[in-house]
Amino acid sequence: MKKPNVDDYLQEGIYGSRQTKPAERKRYLGTLRERVVLVLTKGQVMQKAGLNELSQAMKEYKDAKLLLNGKVSYRFRKPYRKVADQNRIRHTTVSNQDAETDLGAILTVDYAIEKDEVELKTPEKSESESSKEGGLTGFIKSLFKPVK
Repeated sequence: MKKPNVDDYLQEGIYGSRQTKPAERKRYLGTLRERVVLVLTKGQVMQKAGLNELSQAMKEYKDAKLLLNGKVSYRFRKPYRKVADQNRIRHTTVSNQDAETDLGAILTVDYAIEKDEVELKTPEKSESESSKEGGLTGFIKSLFKPVK
């Protein structure tokens, strides 16, 4: 191991101490993938999806911590904070302006658990449901719908 020199001390002072797996930490709101119990995307958080699954995971892992993405509006984070309070789980809002992630909520622990499936699977919409959608997407799909 090399001996630290003045440049190493300056770099640490400017940028902070070196972290392992920085890309993984940016994606998972500051934690590592091996510590994640359950992950919800921003879209799932905005749709209030996974509240029951999150509550069950909190009951299983009493020492867990809930990380909420600060880029998601407070009104969407509020139900998740409430579930965490009901289960006596600590929660933190992470607002890292440098990191871009599609994740909205992460239930994590302080030790490695190595779960294979951590992402919540949401049922896919059928084609008939998606064509009934309102807005521009539904309108465009209805324009190109075959005539019977």
